[in-house]
Amino acid sequence: MSRDSNAGGSVMLAFVMGAVAGAAVALLFAPAAGEETRDYLGKRAREGRDRAKDAARDAGEQGREFYQRQRENVTSAIERGREAFEQAREEGRDA
Repeated sequence: MSRDSNAGGSVMLAFVMGAVAGAAVALLFAPAAGEETRDYLGKRAREGRDRAKDAARDAGEQGREFYQRQRENVTSAIERGREAFEQAREEGRDA
């Protein structure tokens, strides 16, 4: 379970590190005029921001779904426990 909840953070960290490394390599191997470089970096930053927003939204949706499933599991377990308790109490009265 903890592995699943950590996966989103690991993916996000890998994405950010890849973006930084890619930007550094691009600057080192493809020098361009200052304005061109700024435009390129701005475009890449906007793309990265959009991807990060999408990843955060997806992670939030997955978190809500996981929470709902676990809530249903706990509610079901509590109900089964109550039924078992009532059945045991009834059997105790009948004995």
